[in-house]
Amino acid sequence: MTETMRPVAPPSSFGVTHPLDMVTAQEITAARRILVESGDLTETTRVPRILPVEPAKDLVLGHVDGADDFDRSLRVTLLETDSGAVREAVVSVTEGVVLDRRDVPTGTHPYGQPQYLFEEYERASEIVMADRRWQAAMARRGITDTSHSLVAPLAPGYFPHEGYAGHRMIRSLTFHRRYDGDNPWAHPVAGLIALVDLTAGEVVELTDEGEVPVPSGDWHYTPDHVGEPRTSLKPLEITQPEGPSFRVEGSLVRWENWTMRVGFNAQEGLVLNQISFRDGQEDRSVIYRASVPEMVVPYGDTDVTRYWISYFDAGEYLLGKNANSLKLGCDCLGVIHYFDAVVADDHGNPMPIPHAVCMHEEDYGILWKHTEVGEQPQVRRSRRLVLSYFATVGNYDYGFFWYFYLDGSIQMETKATGIVFVGAGEPGTENRHAPEIAPGILAPVHQHIFCARLDMAVDGLANSVEEEELVGIPIGPENPHGNAFTWRRTPLRSETARDADSEAGRRWYVTSTGRRNGVGKPTAYQLTPMAGPRLMAQPGSSAARRATFAQHHLWATPFDAAERFPAGEFPNQHAGDGLGTWVEAGRSIEDTDVVLWHTFGPTHIPRPEDWPVMPVDYSGFWLKPHGFLDSNPALDVPDWSQARHHGGDHQCSCGH
Repeated sequence: MTETMRPVAPPSSFGVTHPLDMVTAQEITAARRILVESGDLTETTRVPRILPVEPAKDLVLGHVDGADDFDRSLRVTLLETDSGAVREAVVSVTEGVVLDRRDVPTGTHPYGQPQYLFEEYERASEIVMADRRWQAAMARRGITDTSHSLVAPLAPGYFPHEGYAGHRMIRSLTFHRRYDGDNPWAHPVAGLIALVDLTAGEVVELTDEGEVPVPSGDWHYTPDHVGEPRTSLKPLEITQPEGPSFRVEGSLVRWENWTMRVGFNAQEGLVLNQISFRDGQEDRSVIYRASVPEMVVPYGDTDVTRYWISYFDAGEYLLGKNANSLKLGCDCLGVIHYFDAVVADDHGNPMPIPHAVCMHEEDYGILWKHTEVGEQPQVRRSRRLVLSYFATVGNYDYGFFWYFYLDGSIQMETKATGIVFVGAGEPGTENRHAPEIAPGILAPVHQHIFCARLDMAVDGLANSVEEEELVGIPIGPENPHGNAFTWRRTPLRSETARDADSEAGRRWYVTSTGRRNGVGKPTAYQLTPMAGPRLMAQPGSSAARRATFAQHHLWATPFDAAERFPAGEFPNQHAGDGLGTWVEAGRSIEDTDVVLWHTFGPTHIPRPEDWPVMPVDYSGFWLKPHGFLDSNPALDVPDWSQARHHGGDHQCSCGH
């Protein structure tokens, strides 16, 4: 690098040592200063989203430890609150300049709006509660003291017939909190919905169809209401007297044979980069980048207060920005390493999230075991590395857990909990779309459909994709006894969408172009779905057009840096974008840089046991080495029955 090309501020001056490090508070502060100085950010400008600009793969793969010669840039969404105009700016904090600007055409088809600001939730509530029609509707229900009422602002979906396409809108439902500390979700105000123009600052439409009484039951879940906790559970202690087995160097994590870099951003939350598995003396790449960048929560109720609901919790609300600060003993057990994260607030200032990501080890039962007659049994215990974060979006809480196993497997698991979204009905009401889960409280059927983005790199970036199915063989010359079956592998040659089939045991393989295993086959990783129903909304519906990714369990595309979010950049009030559009190009996915997009998640018919707070609902998938290695990589795991532990003389016993 010549002197004239030297960066104004090298990455290390912002606390960054690698191109894939998380965005720092110093970088966000610098980006804001640059935008203010350039006139792009004024008193009326708000910042719905700041994301890191992903560095080019060749730059990352060629990076040398200690080098300070790479650029760090942020992509900043700018919203003018007085006019509703939206721009995006790319800011190099390394060079200290705005590299690019573009207007976001929110006023023309297919429209779209930036993610919601935190301050807009409070503003929408104030606008609704000041509306005389809303006040009259509450009074008609006998509610005159609305000081504790909760006006829940919600993404409105896309319905152009309403005439507000291109406007920054939000819908608000009402829940009545009778007193400070009351559970508002237990008191839904049926049939009352406000459509708010956030730019104009007014309720443009108020619907009041409710004659149903507001439920008045006491439904609480906090200790001060539940009473004394049970005493039958005895303490369960998790200790690692010699410390954890993982090592952390900045964003780099090493655990047993696994190596990866931990990232985090405002939209996707936790991102895992450059995941590799050590085979002998070689770190072999498995995945270049893994995240869950989108999810949709479509509701299956025809009621006026719910038919339009299909929340995109990442693209409309920002999962990462809504991340929790995790607590030892509550969210995580054991010897914990936390990663702090920093996102931007509504004004573009750094907003730290301490302990955003938790990392620890867990015992996971038996790894492998065999007993040979007359010989001592051989058994090894499994252990996994856990990286997780939780985000709270309104009434729901979502946990995202990545598990790494000693045998080379990776599991992704989501945990949905929180409070189910409810409406009101006459007690004893039968509703085919919303079962009664408590007297007068109806909870509509809905889905939580997550989409994982897996930028694969199985032994390098040149990969292909195959689909495998089990095949039964009719009784005849090829199956004289009727017991035989086999399997069939089909190459997927161009980008496509596919669906799981449990009867066929359908799975997908990402294979290496240039590497063979010990039996001469391409090395591979296998995606094993734990798939539920696909999107239940009908073709042609607004939800189906906007959430095309949810219509199939698997999408396979070639890598494109611009294709990062499966529902597009701005799904809020957007007519539809993303995977369903991208695959129409028919690009090749043979011997190239391949991305798998896997959709999964629960379809929820609520039950009384989900009330007033819902036990965790699990969903996810597995990635397993399939011919990636030449033998079981966990043969050298210690036999703890022969090993001292806890720093004392006691030895574990397997009963022999």
